[in-house]
Amino acid sequence: MKLIFGGAYQGKLAYALKKYNLSDEDVFHCLMGTLDIDMEKTVINSLENFSRTAEEKGENSKDTLMGIIEDTPPEKLENKIFIARDISCGIVPMDSLERSWRENHGRMLIALAERCSKVERVFCGIPMRLK
Repeated sequence: MKLIFGGAYQGKLAYALKKYNLSDEDVFHCLMGTLDIDMEKTVINSLENFSRTAEEKGENSKDTLMGIIEDTPPEKLENKIFIARDISCGIVPMDSLERSWRENHGRMLIALAERCSKVERVFCGIPMRLK
């Protein structure tokens, strides 16, 4: 598994598609309001929507995502690419839901990064390998 993260509009998805020779058909976009993830797709994009939805539903995003990963056959995880927006920078939100989302999103990414063989940060379209 691989994790690619970075700020909004930094080219994370474009980088992944180009580097791994993938197309839009290979991408699942996490949508607000649902915790469903199509693990048949190679790329799982917009994990921040997944973690935000979990927060709004009172669920733990880290535990929910790790459960989905554990329920997926290992051979389907080998080339899986997770993409997430980094929401940890900037001013700490005053709103308790926003703060909680930010903290739990970070914890989810920590757990995911531990399981991934490769972790990259994309900034201005430029990848930086961290792991």
